[in-house]
Amino acid sequence: MKEFDYIIIGGGCAGLSLAYEFEVHKKLKNKTLAIIEPRQEYKKDKTWSFWRVTPHNFDDCIKKSWENFSINIPGKTNHLECNNYPYQSIDSGLFYKKIINKLRENKNIVFLKDLKEINSKNSFIFNSVPTLKKNHINFWQHFCGVEIETQGDFFDDGIFNLMDFDCEQRESVHFFYTLPYSKNKALVETTWLSKMSDNSQKDYDEQIKNYIEKNLNLKNYKITYREEGSIPLFYPLYEKEKNKINIGTAGGMTRLSTGYTFLNIQEHSKYIRKNIENISNAKKYEIAKKYQFLDEIFLRVLKKHPEKMSDIFFKMFNVSPKTVIKFLSNKSNFLEDLSIILKMPKWTFIKSLFK
Repeated sequence: MKEFDYIIIGGGCAGLSLAYEFEVHKKLKNKTLAIIEPRQEYKKDKTWSFWRVTPHNFDDCIKKSWENFSINIPGKTNHLECNNYPYQSIDSGLFYKKIINKLRENKNIVFLKDLKEINSKNSFIFNSVPTLKKNHINFWQHFCGVEIETQGDFFDDGIFNLMDFDCEQRESVHFFYTLPYSKNKALVETTWLSKMSDNSQKDYDEQIKNYIEKNLNLKNYKITYREEGSIPLFYPLYEKEKNKINIGTAGGMTRLSTGYTFLNIQEHSKYIRKNIENISNAKKYEIAKKYQFLDEIFLRVLKKHPEKMSDIFFKMFNVSPKTVIKFLSNKSNFLEDLSIILKMPKWTFIKSLFK
């Protein structure tokens, strides 16, 4: 059976980002790489959005960028600016096409369907497929979004709506998210922070239809694309193994309080590339401990007091938007962290701290 220097298990966002980072920095000139991915073809299947707090390799895959946003709770709307760190949305179809075309230029890189096709005993493995805890109730961010097109100009494409909590909560945390790509095209997404076992929340199409028609007051539109997914708001099982590193969500690159993963994947990919010659002895890369600690407290509050979360998010953004964005993107300093913590309902968080 054929052997490879490196193996990437999972050719999704994390696996392809790492392979691309290797390729553009000539790390595969004299090395072989196998990417294990069962899908038959690559096509648009996701939308990745984030605050651009750091440079990345995929500016040419950006579908739209915004410098203004809003957040809503019933009866209140907050309009904010993010010109220092614009919010960007990446089209996964463009992302896949860019990377696949680049990787195909290198004959040392091959795509395979199954790890059983090769001998992996002497390879260094990068695994992006998470192992989830069995029979363990945890919280997820689960969502469904549709891209819609209107007959005439309808949207203000200079501002996006990050969170609209003016919707049915069902004893969980629920909000809508609207990204206007142009004056007549937008992504409208229903998002839940809850236990996935509750199937009563998965009538996604009805939720979206009601929101578009009642909240947006839009009757004439057509759906051109639909996506659905879920992000674990807990760290997957991790077992340290020789010659193996977990990447992406499997490697703890998802920020548990937000679900943001894309830029963390890019930072992790750069770290691995810079240390690839001595990767077996490199220090484990992870999201800073302070964010792990604060996210754990945040999730305890979410589980205990879901009814308070819309007000908590709204109050958070009463701090400087620049500060909040840096905090949500793992780039804040101690004083910025403190300014956000002081906006939180102190007794609620203090009680959660000691549980």
